[in-house]
Amino acid sequence: MPKAKVKAKVKEVKLTKAGKVPKKRGRPKSKKKLYFDMDVQDAIVRYNTNPDNYALRNKIYQKEIHKAFDKLAENIINTFKFTYFDYPFQDVKHEVVAFMVMNIHKYDHTKGSKAFSYFSIVAKNYLILHNNANYKRLKQHGNVKALLNIRSDAGKEHDEDIKALTDDMILYMEENIQTIFKKQRDINIAYAILELFKQKEEIENFNKKSLYILIREMTDVNTSHITSVVNTLKKHYRLILNNFYSSSSDKISNMKKFF
Repeated sequence: MPKAKVKAKVKEVKLTKAGKVPKKRGRPKSKKKLYFDMDVQDAIVRYNTNPDNYALRNKIYQKEIHKAFDKLAENIINTFKFTYFDYPFQDVKHEVVAFMVMNIHKYDHTKGSKAFSYFSIVAKNYLILHNNANYKRLKQHGNVKALLNIRSDAGKEHDEDIKALTDDMILYMEENIQTIFKKQRDINIAYAILELFKQKEEIENFNKKSLYILIREMTDVNTSHITSVVNTLKKHYRLILNNFYSSSSDKISNMKKFF
């Protein structure tokens, strides 16, 4: 039997006067990837499930988490306009990111909450707490100048003292680290701290939490080990400070702590 002929259905397209197919109306669908998606959430879960593998955790954080945390902190600050911070935007953002990292272990995906929602709340609560504290301090002083870092001639002199003292500390550490510490782990931590001293001009944020995170990334050790080394270096720092300012007790009382 002859095969039945099948007519192909052809969709009729109306052409424009120029003979071209008219463009579809409406906005094209965006293919832009979200900065904090399920991939980031999965990375946070993997980070938390490997508490003893510091090398893996550092790799996961740097490649898959840090960028999302940084962007989230930036968006929260810009959205809610926290106005009572007396230091630059970048410093505030670094503090928020550091706070999220310090609390990353508290996130539990089994409770059903999304990582984006959880860390948005963490970041916002941190900013609200410190913004309110800064506002109270402003009211107590009764003057906006109390929250500004105004540099006077005395302040410039103080900065010069800090620089000279830091140089002395660097020299002292270079000569004595191997003597002060016996364990290789502690020696590595001390050299990491020394490196931060040397690169002080390139460090954007001197917040203690942020510095601890930097040292942890450089050495792959627990925070408790870093604290132990810092406490030992504090004792030597005080000796250097006393020698540096032995001729002027007034300057000693005005010096800010390095640790």
